Amino acid sequence: MWDFKIVDRLEKLDEDIKREQLKYHNKRVMVSKEFTFDAAHHLHCYEGKCKNLHGHTYKVIFGVSGYVDDTGILIDFGDIKKIWKELIEIYLDHRYLNEMLPPMNTTAENMVVWIYEKMDEALQQDENRYDGARVEFVRLFETPTSYAEARREWMEDE
Repeated sequence: MWDFKIVDRLEKLDEDIKREQLKYHNKRVMVSKEFTFDAAHHLHCYEGKCKNLHGHTYKVIFGVSGYVDDTGILIDFGDIKKIWKELIEIYLDHRYLNEMLPPMNTTAENMVVWIYEKMDEALQQDENRYDGARVEFVRLFETPTSYAEARREWMEDE
């Protein structure tokens, strides 16, 4: 059905494909990227295992939507990674969350909103670079089967 084939000739820009063909559409699309981090925390005013100091391997998933540029790209996955590494992960990975985050109970429900706000701030600072880019959702897994989520429609002045 699908035979292995070595490319006969590499497609050449402005010869085989025109620059105006690189952007296929004018629709809003969403890209998603996920990361993991390890951190310790404990909860206040909680009677259960989480009242004691303990750790998790968290997973966070970002959904970012917007419009593609003239090359057909909304936002480079490397740019999302750069924002994560430089502006968000530094407060989370291998940290004691209770002392790194703003004053809050370090529940997944509180943390996911803080992460959403940090990513949203970063995208808004570069709004001219990314056409209409906005955070659609952030999902924060505390365990492989338990997560909290923040969605754009919930974050905009309910």
